[in-house]
Amino acid sequence: MPGTHNELIDASAWVKRFASAIPQEGLVLDLACGSGRHSLYLAHLGYSVLAVDRDTTSLESLKLPLIQTETLDLEGEVWPLANHQFAGIVVTNYLYRPYLDLLPNMLVDGGILIYETFALGNSEFGKPSNPNFLLNPGELLTLAQSHGLQVLAYEDIYVDHPKPAMIQRICAVKGGLKGRIPLQFAG
Repeated sequence: MPGTHNELIDASAWVKRFASAIPQEGLVLDLACGSGRHSLYLAHLGYSVLAVDRDTTSLESLKLPLIQTETLDLEGEVWPLANHQFAGIVVTNYLYRPYLDLLPNMLVDGGILIYETFALGNSEFGKPSNPNFLLNPGELLTLAQSHGLQVLAYEDIYVDHPKPAMIQRICAVKGGLKGRIPLQFAG
C-alpha cells in the first residue's frame, strides 16, 4: 500500500483516531496537504484522496492511484474548490479564515470534518505566533454549530508532542451518523 512506514507514523494522532469515521465512498479532501502525510495515511486506509496545496510536487512524484493532486492557490481571490463535495475534509496546521466558513458546506450528508491547528496562546511556544494563524477559543466549535455539524470530539489544549503547542481540534459530522454502525475510533 502507498506510503512508507515513517510517513504513516507521522500522521497526526487526531487524524488517525477519527479517519475511520469518514464514509468509504466518495472523495476525501486533504486541504493544504503539505508533504502529503495525511493523504498517504488515508490512501493506506483505502480512501480516494484529493490532495491540494500550492506545491504538490512531492506527492505528484509518487504517482499513487488513490491520490489525486492539484496545485492550487488556497488564499487567492476566488476559492478554487467551489462546488466540490467531499466525504471527508482533513485540515492540519493550516488556517485561512476567509474560506474557513465554506468547508462545512463542502461535505456530503454524513461527511466528516477533521480539523487540527494552532490556537491562541501558541506564541508562547514559538511559531506560528501571528493571531491571523491561530484559532480563537471555541472557534472550531462555533464553526460546527453555525453549520449544524454534530461534534464527535473537540479539544482546545496544550500538547507537548511533537513539540509544545496550543492546539484546537475537532471531528464533526454533517447531518449526524444516521444509520451507521457505532464507530470504533483508533487511538
